[in-house]
Amino acid sequence: MTGDNLSLLAIPLAILYLAALACIYRILLSYRTAQGAIAWIIALIGLPYLAVPLFLLFGRSRFGGYIKARRMGDQALTSLLDRFEKQTTSISNPGHEHFSDELQVLCKLSRQPFTSGNRCTLLRDGEATFEALFEAMEDATHYILMEFYIVRSDKVGQRIKAILERKLAQGVEVWFLYDDIGSVFLSRRWLNELSAAGARIAAFGNGNVRRRRFQINFRNHRKLLVCDGHVGFVGGINLGDEYLGTVIDQEPWRDTHCRIEGPAATGLQLAWLEDWHWASNIRPELNWHPDIKNHGDQQVLVLPTGPADTWETCTLFFLNSINNARTRIWIASPYFVPDFQIMNALQLAALRGVDVRILIPEKSDSRLIRLAAYSYLVQASQAGIGIYQYQPGFMHQKVVLVDDRYAAVGTANLDNRSMRLNFEITAINTSQEFVTSIDSMLREDLKHCQRMTEGDYQDRSILFRLSCRAVRLLAPLL
Repeated sequence: MTGDNLSLLAIPLAILYLAALACIYRILLSYRTAQGAIAWIIALIGLPYLAVPLFLLFGRSRFGGYIKARRMGDQALTSLLDRFEKQTTSISNPGHEHFSDELQVLCKLSRQPFTSGNRCTLLRDGEATFEALFEAMEDATHYILMEFYIVRSDKVGQRIKAILERKLAQGVEVWFLYDDIGSVFLSRRWLNELSAAGARIAAFGNGNVRRRRFQINFRNHRKLLVCDGHVGFVGGINLGDEYLGTVIDQEPWRDTHCRIEGPAATGLQLAWLEDWHWASNIRPELNWHPDIKNHGDQQVLVLPTGPADTWETCTLFFLNSINNARTRIWIASPYFVPDFQIMNALQLAALRGVDVRILIPEKSDSRLIRLAAYSYLVQASQAGIGIYQYQPGFMHQKVVLVDDRYAAVGTANLDNRSMRLNFEITAINTSQEFVTSIDSMLREDLKHCQRMTEGDYQDRSILFRLSCRAVRLLAPLL
């Protein structure tokens, strides 16, 4: 090889290692765990040609583009939040008889208040959820706001589109936000026809490409609907036939959603607005006068979480709930790949006598995550944590029940992606009526579960156990 060829080779190598050094600099300034930081640094030094592009795609812990967009639109959003917090339905004052330090923490995490005067209806399956969604959209008179991680152009998707087109013809505005990664198979024709009917459509990932800059690992995992600012929906259900059990050769999906009437619907609308502003740089005129009719007496907080927050809000929500549980904490999650903080908190809760139960599916849409879950059985069993596998179909619900004090329904899983990478949203309800309905639902689910034991892992082949432990190493990417 000639000297000229060596010189030509040295230039890209120098650029590559400068890029690796820039990545290492960024890691040292912002790493979350020493183990993760060391792993990235070793890879960047030893295999920079692989590690540099992988770091640009998967290594960032904060969604920089969204943070900048939030700062630019923060004045208007802050004004709306201030107005929301000062309304008469807010019960976020520390001196309120209903309010505890534990709930105050949740308000600070969400940047929203708890509100009273709400009515939440628990929707226990896809059929009940879609019927309620269709009815609310049909009743809308001014606007419909939608935000879903997965949208399909199947029978459910076609029904949704038909309703939206009919409402658009009646003069109702439709603002439709979807995640481009989750909805990668959504047909272009479906979107074009809805857009031609007058809907405003935005993809969470496709917009603002310049600001996004290789941050494709961040996903908008939220599923919500708001009609006229008065009624809202939130939970684990996406828009697809799988939730009705009508997909051939596919297990039925077990999931949970809830309908919210009252001031808390404004909290859902605020979360939608911030996401829409990021995706489109447009802020539509919406109804910001909460519905304070006598819907009910339930107290609700809407908790949006995501990688643009100052803190790891989703992680802190789970830690706050687990650490403050007195008699029980039951968590239903389709993906159980907790980090050491969450696992330690669950162990401590069980050791102090709290009834800790984790409901996960026996059948999963991710074989890797299913394998990783087995690797926690020894730790869980030794501490007294009950891990229960739901048998009939794929359980996809995300539900938390803390003592008899509050319950939460939302989109967040017990995995690293929900804790640190995804935009999630959860509705927390402290009313006894709603807590009792969640208790009843989970007890019914537990009848269809089988408790896992340490032997389910220890008695398997060495190859199986090695596979489980190896997959667990990938937990930050699962």
